[in-house]
Amino acid sequence: MGARTPLYQEHVNLGAKVVDFAGWEMPLHYGSQVEEHYKVRGDAGMFDVSHMTFVDLSGGRAREFLRHLLANNVDRLQQPGRALYTCMLNEQGGVIDDLIVYFLDEMRFRMVVNAGTHDKDMAWIVQQAAAFEIDVKELTDVALIAVQGPAARDKVHLRLSPSAREKAEALAPFNAVEVGGLFISRTGYTGEDGYEVMVPQAQAVEFWRGLLESGVNPIGLGARDTLRLEAGMNLYGADMDENITPLEAGLRWTVAWEPEDRNFIGREALKAQYNATPSRKLVGLILDDRGVLRGHQRVIVDGEAVGEVTSGSFSPILGKAIAFARVPYEVEGSVLVEMRGKQLPARVVKPPFVRHGKACFE
Repeated sequence: MGARTPLYQEHVNLGAKVVDFAGWEMPLHYGSQVEEHYKVRGDAGMFDVSHMTFVDLSGGRAREFLRHLLANNVDRLQQPGRALYTCMLNEQGGVIDDLIVYFLDEMRFRMVVNAGTHDKDMAWIVQQAAAFEIDVKELTDVALIAVQGPAARDKVHLRLSPSAREKAEALAPFNAVEVGGLFISRTGYTGEDGYEVMVPQAQAVEFWRGLLESGVNPIGLGARDTLRLEAGMNLYGADMDENITPLEAGLRWTVAWEPEDRNFIGREALKAQYNATPSRKLVGLILDDRGVLRGHQRVIVDGEAVGEVTSGSFSPILGKAIAFARVPYEVEGSVLVEMRGKQLPARVVKPPFVRHGKACFE
């Protein structure tokens, strides 16, 4: 039996199909993955993401430590509650994990990292923190509920106290606020607006049920994956890993090179790649034939296998299969994807595939 979040029984009660995900028993869907996808794009849906790893870093050198640990620059975080998306790299420039870091105050930062990388992430963070005398505390008594969609914020506001509602309504994207025992962040993994709300475990079921009463639809991991793919968001372990640099994963924008004296882990290894044309890149694919794009399918150019699909699925909004693929830098236009002994035509595009609920391509 895998680990269970505080909301596990709620998922079972709602008829969820429960599957193993990174050692956790999580809801794949509650009946129809496609219907759940549309509910998020058109209204509001909520995801139990309590399996993620939550880490508070505190100490007088917390900012200095994160300037060293992360490829993006936490000096961009000057206002309490401000958030930053970044990668944590190894010495070779490969991605140990991608994460969000929050500035709480000069003595305290919070990070949210992936569930499937928990052990190696924690080991790496603790190892690197030792030289900076940083206290590393994993938060194990909280749950996280992501509420996403065009109506998400309004429906969350219905469940908040007047003071919490006022502060949440004032949040700009990629900002968070601590109020009334909640940590409310205007972030997400779907391409839609909304919140990720961290609540004490003892309050998780009550908050979840309140959202249900407000008309928020429960959404499983299946739709979460198609939503993030449509939005052009990478999946760790598929589109990037410790052997792939951010420059090869379409995440060049997450590497902050200034100031030059910020010696973040992996910087030296990235220099040669940054100053030259990368040998490979991550692109979007749209299949203009019947079929579903899946990871590890080969990408063919001029009769030769030159790359492979890293993650793919069917896009409900486009009505076609879409994917990310890693290919040589010069590849563009049209390619073939090998699928069950056939080679089917696909278009190379620049993600996202969907923005604000509307298709970016025909």
